[in-house]
Amino acid sequence: MSWVYLVLAGLFEVGFASTLKLTEGFTKLWPSLIFATCLLLGFVFLEKSLKEIPIGTAYAVWTGIGAVGTAIVGILVYKEPATALRLFFIATLVGSIIGLKYATPTQ
Repeated sequence: MSWVYLVLAGLFEVGFASTLKLTEGFTKLWPSLIFATCLLLGFVFLEKSLKEIPIGTAYAVWTGIGAVGTAIVGILVYKEPATALRLFFIATLVGSIIGLKYATPTQ
């Protein structure tokens, strides 16, 4: 269950990172509330995952999911460039996240 919590935490990180731009310096109410909710839930689920997953692995996977997800949102929603090199490095992040999952013993 800890890995499910960790994936949820990563998805909420994508949420808060992706909505940060929409807050316009926290002057927009709804984007700011979505940002704050995702931020809080991301940390709640990250903390829950730490019951069985070492902090180093959990943090690396959490930020990796956030980085990959936010880069994809940037490409799909914010029309950022999807160059071959950028997609290659996104794929290496995904590979690293999967590798950490299988290389980490749980308690």
